[in-house]
Amino acid sequence: MSKVIIIGGGAAGMMAGVFAARNHHEVHILEKNEKLGKKVFITGKGRCNVTNACDTEELFPAMMSNPKFLYSSFYSFTPQDVMEFFEKAGVPLKVERGNRVFPQSDHSSDIIRALERELKKAGAKIHLHTAVQEIVKKPVTDSANTLESEATLTESGSDAGKGRKGKKSPDIQQEKITGVILTDGTFMEGDAVIVATGGFSYQSTGSTGDGYRFARELGLKVTDIAPSLVPLKTKEDYIPKLQGLSLKNTGLTIKNGKKVLYEDFGEMMFTHFGVTGPMILSASAHIGAKLAKAPNGELSAYLDLKPALTREQLDARILREFEAGPNKQFKNVIGVLFPSSLTPVMLELGGIPAEKKIHDISREERQHFIDLIKAFPFTITGMGEFKEAIITRGGVSVKEINPGTMESKKISGLYFAGEVLDLDAVTGGYNLQIAWSTAYLAAQAIRYCSLRSQ
Repeated sequence: MSKVIIIGGGAAGMMAGVFAARNHHEVHILEKNEKLGKKVFITGKGRCNVTNACDTEELFPAMMSNPKFLYSSFYSFTPQDVMEFFEKAGVPLKVERGNRVFPQSDHSSDIIRALERELKKAGAKIHLHTAVQEIVKKPVTDSANTLESEATLTESGSDAGKGRKGKKSPDIQQEKITGVILTDGTFMEGDAVIVATGGFSYQSTGSTGDGYRFARELGLKVTDIAPSLVPLKTKEDYIPKLQGLSLKNTGLTIKNGKKVLYEDFGEMMFTHFGVTGPMILSASAHIGAKLAKAPNGELSAYLDLKPALTREQLDARILREFEAGPNKQFKNVIGVLFPSSLTPVMLELGGIPAEKKIHDISREERQHFIDLIKAFPFTITGMGEFKEAIITRGGVSVKEINPGTMESKKISGLYFAGEVLDLDAVTGGYNLQIAWSTAYLAAQAIRYCSLRSQ
């Protein structure tokens, strides 16, 4: 049995705590907030999109960063394993559009309570209002620890421990964890530390970048971070007029000049500053770097407001409305095609005077209006900030971490799990799957390390 310290009581920290405690370790979860799972509570608009019920191999295309690194994690703890875990923990689940998995209750609190019950049942100790100032390490001086470090790397498929006799590879663990120092100065001894501090998004939940600082202070590389899965800012003054309007089953195309950068289909919403919603958030993960490099820092975007209809079918639909009221004004006919708040903007952009009689509208005018419906334009000028971001892109470099154990290649007993790592995905439950899987793998790796050292 080892004493395991987990820094952070979010999704990854709680899941790691459950499995480490089930493996009979002495587990201490250190959470600086007044309760566990503050970010989990607000995910999925408070419903908690637990995972995606896809086959494991279908997870990888949804990853935006370092998908190959996650092979061992995902196959060790699959979406089906996650669903089984929560079902057994007393949370009935349901699968919605896009294989998104939610609690049947639609309450994220049920997920948090289930994890808390499992932690208590397994014997993990939870320390609230407890913040860590520093992770403490010391040199590995005895040959047994050095041999164990080399064995760990060799077993995971690394060549780091191989080489000519008398030469040490830079990846051999020449230091080991001894514990942590709390912000009140208390030293807590530990055999292993799992850093599960989250990223830099939703900082009000406690994700203030502590894990990045710990990693840097321990000599590990941290990649540049940026907000991801964020709303998009737009240029046009007619977008704020649509604030609060949600559109389902809408097509989205984003271009840089004539080059198509991203296409999707789904749900979105207009805001006072731009656009948001699941489809937009996923788009932000794909275009962030491209927007920064675009001419004038702008990208062109288009919504297909009637993606189920071809141009010909849409034209036929409009003609039917026109034929039913040839003497009506244009503004009194097209209202059946759009939500009420969208109609004034369509009239503004459509090129047909609102009072014009239907029988006076030319074919060319009608075709131009169809162009607008099939490619409603707006200009993307910026991304949301960290305070609006669902996740963080970037983090502790995966080159520093053993993908088969989540342990640092340089420091024995130091593990990382969840958003603190340079791992992120699109929306749909994939980011929580990263948290669950990496946490599970870290907890299991501590078990095997403990067994090997006995």
